[in-house]
Amino acid sequence: MEIRPASEEDFESVRNVARRSWKEAYETFVNDDAIDGTVSSWYSDESLSAAVEKPGTAFLVATGDDELLGFCHAVCHEDEGDLLRLYVDPDRWGDGIGTALYERLRGDFRDINMKRIRAMVLSQNGMGIEFYRRFGFEKTDEETVEIGSEEYDESVYTVAL
Repeated sequence: MEIRPASEEDFESVRNVARRSWKEAYETFVNDDAIDGTVSSWYSDESLSAAVEKPGTAFLVATGDDELLGFCHAVCHEDEGDLLRLYVDPDRWGDGIGTALYERLRGDFRDINMKRIRAMVLSQNGMGIEFYRRFGFEKTDEETVEIGSEEYDESVYTVAL
């Protein structure tokens, strides 16, 4: 497996992994139309280009066997990084890909003297919450996020570096 910065050639695969991950993880509380619409918007070529090119942004992909296995997207604010998205193809859940992406991001953030990482996760996403807790993240805040025409509770988890 290789972890590297995302490029324009990855965009379609990023969308596919996002769509498959969302449908698998959120199927019990977010409808398919909302997922499809949100993935199309949040992961459009324009949105992904802006994320990849914006200074202070980390957008990493994990690849192997000539396919994209997962990705993470984070932004830096002063001495704190926000991990906005971390998704792995559902067929590869449990293979350590999410862990490898997080560890690479954490190392990169330490290299530039970040003090904390905040991760945002839908409050109903038990698997995502457990992932962050395994790495020492603690719940520090709650927000809401709009997906489709619905608002969902989003938990914010923070860990010191």
